[in-house]
This record gives sequence, C-alpha cells and structure tokens, in this order.
Amino acid sequence: MATISLCMIVKNEEKVLSRCLDSIKNAVDEIIIADTGSTDSTKDIAYRYTDKVYDFEWTDNFSEARNFSFSKATKDFILWLDADDVITSENNTKLIELKNNLDNTDTVMMKYNTAFDEDSNATFSYFRERLVRRATPHKWKGRVHEAIEYTGRTIYSDIEINHHSVKTEYSTRNLDIYEKQRSDGELVQPRDIFYYARELYYHKKYNKAISILHEFLENENAWIENKIEACKILSACYRETDNIDKAIEILFISFAYDTPRAEICCAAGNLLMQIGKYKKAIYWFELALTLNINEHNGGFTDIDSYGYTPSIQLCVCYDKLKNYTKAEEYNIKAGLYRPHSAAYLQNLEYFKTLHQNGVL
Repeated sequence: MATISLCMIVKNEEKVLSRCLDSIKNAVDEIIIADTGSTDSTKDIAYRYTDKVYDFEWTDNFSEARNFSFSKATKDFILWLDADDVITSENNTKLIELKNNLDNTDTVMMKYNTAFDEDSNATFSYFRERLVRRATPHKWKGRVHEAIEYTGRTIYSDIEINHHSVKTEYSTRNLDIYEKQRSDGELVQPRDIFYYARELYYHKKYNKAISILHEFLENENAWIENKIEACKILSACYRETDNIDKAIEILFISFAYDTPRAEICCAAGNLLMQIGKYKKAIYWFELALTLNINEHNGGFTDIDSYGYTPSIQLCVCYDKLKNYTKAEEYNIKAGLYRPHSAAYLQNLEYFKTLHQNGVL
C-alpha cells in the first residue's frame, strides 16, 4: 500500500481547518502544515493533528509556499488541500482504496467541486492535479492560481474534493499580486494573463479586463480551454458595460477554438433573453441540451448548463411566447435535474394556476 503525505499552506483558517483535517486524517499517513503568518488559533488547531507545523514567511507567491510544504513530505505520494476543502466519507473511502492501486501511477487527477445547489449537489467543477508521486519530478508554478507542473503516468480518478468557503468577502490580494507583476514586467505567461483578467472582472474593472482579455486571446500559445473561458468572461464584461451586441459576438468567436460548449450556448441564450429575442434564445438553450460534458478536457464545467439552466430558461422563453404547454414541459424537465430549486417550485405553482384558470 502506498503512503500519502498531506501538505497544506494556511493562514488564519481557524474556522475551517478542523473540518478539513477531520475529513481526511484517517486516509493519509502524514500531515504537514505550512503557516504563512496566522494571527488567530490556526497553528494551535494544526498541532492537534500533527507535530509537523512549519512557519513560512509569506512572499506573495503561492507556489513558493506550496513547494516549501511539499519539500517536507516523506511519504510515497503527496496530496494537497486548502483549509476550506472537505472530502466526504464516501470519497475518503475511495482514497484509502486508491492507495492499493498506485503502482503504475505518478499523478492522480481528482474532480474539484466549487459550487453546489440546494441539495448539495455539485454545480461547478474541474479536475486538478491532486496527488503526485514524491519521487517523480514536479513543481508548483505561478504566484497566484498556481498549478503543479508534473510528469509521468497520469490517471483520472472518480474521487471528488469539495470546496466549501466560509469567506464573505473577496479580497484584492490576488489582484494586487498580479498588478505588481504587471508593473514589474513579470506577467508574461498566457495562463497568468488569463487569471489576471479574471481577477479584474471579479473586481468589476470591466474595461481593463476587456483590454487584457483581448491581449490574451491574441496569444497563439494560450490553452484552448482558457481561450473559451476568456470569451465567456469577455462577453460578461461587455454585458456589464451595456454592449450586448459585442457580448453576443464574442461568444461566437469561441467556436473557432472548439465545438460549442453548453456554457457558451447558455450565455448566448441569456443575452438574447435580455433583449427580448426569445425565439433566438430558444435555439441556443435547446442546443445546450444536446451537448455532453467532457470533464477530462481540463476546463471549467458549469454542470447546470448541461441540463437545469437551459431547461428552466426554455420554460421562461416559451412562457413569454405564450406557448404554455411547452413551457410547462421544460419546467418538468428542469425539475428532473433540480427537484428542489426555488425557480422550479415557483413555476409549479404558476402552472397550477394556469390549469385552474383553464389556460392549460
């Protein structure tokens, strides 16, 4: 059986660290915590689980901190988590079982779920390089939104990690780091430029984000999945600056990179609904329902875009066109994906009234 070192970097995570470590402690053989400057009880909590707690002076570089934590590992494989990550008991069991099947593996990709519906089902996910063989060359790269540059034999596991943040504010820390890199002339890698633009969007700096996103899309070396996502973010920036025509146009540019994604189709449908073009919106939502998720392409997956979102929006579109029968059919379909969603339940009452009044 392979052994696993859990390596984490933390700062002021007293609210969530125990939750994380309780969910994973029996599946790993070593816990290493690198603290980057906590002023709360984070380190005291960490010491309840391990004596391998280290101080690391923060350098505005997540990769440096993670590489430091990895350097302390002594087991066969290294697993990384953030303090606000949780692994369910089912996935914990799968991880323990996986330890018996790692002889021909160097890197294990695991699904990372970062958003959830009212029934705690994942609605947004993507795969991350989650478990790496310590003896195989690998290194974290990137000051922010860091990733492991890894080599060797890779497998995709069905193990899932859930991200449950309790933060109520989105700080400017990441944006500040990128801004400094930009001013110092260090922001040159396509991946970093993409995430810099995304931070600008998150902080509602739409015009600057538009400029950086166009710069990113012109880079021939940029990853296709990031280019498609960049089109989606760029469209949202144009929408926020009241340029709907441009917002729609940029979505169609994504089709030059690969076949349509349901996320893009739903974004187009939503924009067309916004300007009252319901028949055109229907086309894109119905197309979204014909598409399948390709989780192994490495890109972000908005799971709702492949079922619930187009169904609930088609209900609205057909209702606007007074085709109540079709509208009800699509609401029923939406309920198959998310039977407890507020929109679906409200629509049930609406259609009940239509039946009572003889409209349906």
